[in-house]
Amino acid sequence: MLRQYEEDGFTVVRGLFGPDEVERLRAEFAGLQAAGRAVPGHFEPRSGDDPLDRFPRVMHPHEISALARRVLLDGRLREVLETLLGEEVLAAQSMFYFKPPGARGQALHQDNFYLRVEPGTCVAAWLACDEIDRGNGGLEVVPGTHRMEVFCPEEADAEVSFAREYVAPPAGLAPVPVDMAPGDVLFFNGSLVHGSPPNRSGDRFRRSFIGHYVGRSAERIGRYYRTMSMSGARVPLEESEGAGPCGTEFASPMGPH
Repeated sequence: MLRQYEEDGFTVVRGLFGPDEVERLRAEFAGLQAAGRAVPGHFEPRSGDDPLDRFPRVMHPHEISALARRVLLDGRLREVLETLLGEEVLAAQSMFYFKPPGARGQALHQDNFYLRVEPGTCVAAWLACDEIDRGNGGLEVVPGTHRMEVFCPEEADAEVSFAREYVAPPAGLAPVPVDMAPGDVLFFNGSLVHGSPPNRSGDRFRRSFIGHYVGRSAERIGRYYRTMSMSGARVPLEESEGAGPCGTEFASPMGPH
């Protein structure tokens, strides 16, 4: 696991969470979406024809859901993360993506473009909550890019990406798909170029719960990210410049908000 992470910038731990745990996560966020009420700063559904208007991603769900907080701070994640980083880790962010059928993907990007962790970088723990493959918009990674600096992104194609930023794969490198089963967790370096295509399936969601983490030696991070220890105690870091939420969103191409 550690060897692959150091060589390629990512590794997958299969079956880290059990079927019952994944089902509880799905049910938690299904209930939030079904209620149809906005939770400002966390969950903001809109009127419109884009599938992501009704199923927007949930930002910092650990601040509004006890279950999401438990998953973000889970000891199994901590054990893997501290093995990969070689030091104590802090939790910086959580997200939940519904990615319903017909939803746009997210163009290739690097997470540390948004978090701006200094020194070092962040690490993502990406928990699959469905069978995930190329058909329903599974994640793609560009192995080896974790050794590179954070790139200045181009503008993405709004027809296929909900986020504006796009990083073209460097010469000689190409994205590879990562197929996953519910309960699998993909861990990857914050400089690793990654993204996903649209969900072109007719009836399959591609739900995922994501946590971002930093090593305890980090000194600065964007102010949007509220770091805490894996025991849940707030551990503020100094603010870095140029940071923002993961993925600057385009307006919906399919209708008004």
